[in-house]
Amino acid sequence: MTRSRFHGEIYGVGTTSGVRIVVGHWTKSPLGEFTDVMIQFADGRRLLVAPNEDVREFVTATYTFDATELVPVTFASQQDDWRSVTAGDLSVQIRVAGPTVLGRALSLVPDAVSTAPWFCAISDPIARVLLRGVRTRGSAGGGRREYYGARHQHRVTDVRASWQGADLGSLTPVTPPVTFGFGSTPAAPSVTSITTTIDS
Repeated sequence: MTRSRFHGEIYGVGTTSGVRIVVGHWTKSPLGEFTDVMIQFADGRRLLVAPNEDVREFVTATYTFDATELVPVTFASQQDDWRSVTAGDLSVQIRVAGPTVLGRALSLVPDAVSTAPWFCAISDPIARVLLRGVRTRGSAGGGRREYYGARHQHRVTDVRASWQGADLGSLTPVTPPVTFGFGSTPAAPSVTSITTTIDS
């Protein structure tokens, strides 16, 4: 068995235009440090914006998209708890606030436990009930298994986003759930510190 682990953060936001955005900012991974963006438009179309071919190849082997774009993707932390992401035609700023109730609970669990595949397997039925659309284990395609081990979670309180220069509107829940893979981000806009494990 080969095990790959990706350590980083996942930002999930909805907008009043119906566009839902998932940003993965990965600080440590087999592909190095990178940021990728998954966008699901109001009509259901799914787009991956990836910074290089290695990331595109890996992500498209794991998740499902209707199209992909290969462009530089930048991520930056700004003042007043804003995070800024530029990815081709998408520009998005996300404001992060204090921990969620789940985030406070996760902070009590040692990282070695919360990110372990066995713990993700145990917590999956609970996540399905408490967080609509959220899964902590599932198929990564090609006979591989994937596990989401959340380490912490913070609320997102505001978003400023545009696509091809058009304003995408104000912050809303991530509803309906995104359909890139076996699970969605939580409906409540948030940023989750996470370790993703893929076994193949």
